[in-house]
Amino acid sequence: MEMRGINLTSQEILDKEFKTTMRGYNQDEVDEFLDVVIQDYEQFQKEITRLKEEVSRLTQASSTNAPTGSMPRSQVNADVLQRLSNLEKAVFGKKY
Repeated sequence: MEMRGINLTSQEILDKEFKTTMRGYNQDEVDEFLDVVIQDYEQFQKEITRLKEEVSRLTQASSTNAPTGSMPRSQVNADVLQRLSNLEKAVFGKKY
């Protein structure tokens, strides 16, 4: 799945190395990198929210479309067998 606006992969975050200065890491470089990471997390959060809403919508639609008074399984099986028998008679004749 490709998400628009995502700049970094988890491997890129893991492999990121900052240059050191006399006092440690270059603070501007670290801040710039963290800004990109924050943007990615915001995109991921938006995508997660959108997907959760879609799952909720689909779950609700699925539950409203489900038949409420469905026949018992044995009745369905008997109906299928009767239809199959009628089809065999139509195709092969009454001798079958």
